[in-house]
Amino acid sequence: MSEKVRPLGSRVLIRVLEEESVTSSGLVIPDTAKEKPQRGEVVAVGDDLESIKVTPGDTVLYPRYSGTELRVDGTDHLIIEANDLLAVFESSAAA
Repeated sequence: MSEKVRPLGSRVLIRVLEEESVTSSGLVIPDTAKEKPQRGEVVAVGDDLESIKVTPGDTVLYPRYSGTELRVDGTDHLIIEANDLLAVFESSAAA
């Protein structure tokens, strides 16, 4: 069964993007040494479209210890206020 989550108001649902577990030089980073992720992909937005400046599919940066964590269909997600988002990553191909 697939769950669907629709954020309310000015909240945004973000799928947490996991950080790399191997460095560019080939060193493996153990789970205990990893930092909490701060990057994610917007999955859904609330119904307050005037205050939400992101759309589903955007990759965003958010504060490390913010929002409400939840698991949807086995994947980590975060519900966060749109005002708490720090930045949107833009690819150079779109420029």
